[in-house]
Amino acid sequence: MKYLYCLFFCCAILFAGCKENSDEENSIYIGGQINNPETDFIVISRENKIIDTLFLDEKNQFGKDFQNLESGIYTFKHPPESQIIYTEPGDSILIYLNTMSFDESLNFSGEGADKSSFLLDMFLKNQSNNDLILTYYKIEPAEFAKITDSIKNKRIQHLEELNKKQKFSSEFLDIARTSINYEFYDLRERYTFLIKKYYKEKAKQIPDDFHDYRSEINFNHEELQDYYVYTNLIDDYLRSRALDYCAQKHKDHKNCYNLNSFVNLESRIVLIDSLSNLAPLKNEFLDRFASQMIIMAENESRIDSILGLLEKIDYPKMERIEELADLQRDYFVGTSIKSLPIRNTDGEITTWGKVINKPTINYAWSIDAPARHRIQHKYIQDLRKKYPEIEFIGINMDLGETEEWLRTLETYGYNKEKHFQITQRKASNEVYKKYLYKVLLVSADGEIIKGDLNIGSPDFEEQLLTYLNR
Repeated sequence: MKYLYCLFFCCAILFAGCKENSDEENSIYIGGQINNPETDFIVISRENKIIDTLFLDEKNQFGKDFQNLESGIYTFKHPPESQIIYTEPGDSILIYLNTMSFDESLNFSGEGADKSSFLLDMFLKNQSNNDLILTYYKIEPAEFAKITDSIKNKRIQHLEELNKKQKFSSEFLDIARTSINYEFYDLRERYTFLIKKYYKEKAKQIPDDFHDYRSEINFNHEELQDYYVYTNLIDDYLRSRALDYCAQKHKDHKNCYNLNSFVNLESRIVLIDSLSNLAPLKNEFLDRFASQMIIMAENESRIDSILGLLEKIDYPKMERIEELADLQRDYFVGTSIKSLPIRNTDGEITTWGKVINKPTINYAWSIDAPARHRIQHKYIQDLRKKYPEIEFIGINMDLGETEEWLRTLETYGYNKEKHFQITQRKASNEVYKKYLYKVLLVSADGEIIKGDLNIGSPDFEEQLLTYLNR
C-alpha cells in the first residue's frame, strides 16, 4: 500500500503541471521523490559531465523539464549513491527511492520509464550473479557454458516480450541487447578467474570456443560508458587477461592471483591503455589501477617503477599520482605510525601509540561509501570473533566531518571504542579517499608489518595466520 501511495503521489507531481510549459516532443522530464534523503539535491550527469543539479523541496521532491537532451544513458546521483536512467525526448521519468535501501527500493514510473526499469533490472541481476557464480563455479566448464547460454536466452526473450508491448526505439534495443550480451560475457569472465585460481585441473577442460565472445567486446562503447554492466565486464576481462599473462611469464605462481600485486596491476594498465581510446572510460580504469599500485607500494624502488610506467603511457594525472606517492612514503613497511595524531569519538586528539597495544589491523573507510563500509564492518565483526589476539581499528578519512562520522557510527551501531578519525591532512581530500582500500597490519609497538592486505580477499586470513604463527 505504501508503495502504491508513493507511486500515485509521484504521478500526481507529473500530471499536476510538470510539463505545463514544455514542448513534450523535444523535452525530457526527470522528477520524483526521495525518502530519508542524505543530501538536499540530486545530480544529473552523462559521461562524467554534470548536466544539472536539482534541489529537493520541503517534501523531498524534485523535478525539471530538460530541453534538447539527447537519447541515452544518464547518471543520477544522490550522494553518496548513484544509479542510471535511459531516456529519450518526450519521456517523463519519475524516480522514487528510499536511501535506506537505495537500489532495491528504486522505482521508475511515467512515460518511457520501462527502459530505465529494464536496465535497472539488468543491474540488479548482474549483482546477483555474484551468488550464482559462487554456486556454479565448481562445475565443469561445458556445463557452465550451458547455464550461461540459458540465462542469456531468457534475458533476450524477456526483452522481446517487453518490446511487443512498449515498442522500444531501435537505439534502446541496441543498448539493451548489448547489455544482455555483456552480462553473458561477464559471467564467463568471472567463472574463468575462479576456476583457474581454485580448480586448475578443471580449468584445463575449458572448451576452445569458451571465450570466442571476446572478439565482440567493444572497448570504446561510448553509449555504455556510464553503465555498470559494461564497466564491470571490462574490469573482469582485464583481470582475467592479466592472470593469463602472469601465468605464462611466471609459471602460474600463486602471486599471480594477488590482484593488488605490481605485476597484476601493471598488466591491467598496459591492457586498458592499448584497448581503449575512449578517454573517460580509459582514465577511470587508469586512475583506479594507478592509485592501487601506489597505495600498495612498500618501498621507494617500487614507487619509482610505478611512476616510470605511468610516464611511459602518458598518464594524464601525474601531478595527482605523485601527490599520492608522497603520502604513501609515510606508510612503507617498517615505518612507525606511533606518533601520528588521531581523533577519538569523544573529540579528543590522541596518537596511534596510545591506542595500539597488540597486533592491529588498521582499515580505512568513509561515510561517502555506505555500501562499502557496511560490508566492510560486517566482515570485520566476524574477524574479531575469530582472531581475538588481533585488534581491528577503523580510521575514518572524512576530515572536517566529525558530526557526520559520529552520526554514522550511531546509525549503524559500530563500536565507538574501535573507531578513530584522521585529524590532519598533507594532501587533498580526493587523494586521501584513495586510501579507502588501504589496510595495514601493525605490530604492537606501532610498526607497519604489511601494507598490501585486502580485506575480503581469499588469502587475507591466510596472511593473518602466517603472521600469527611465525
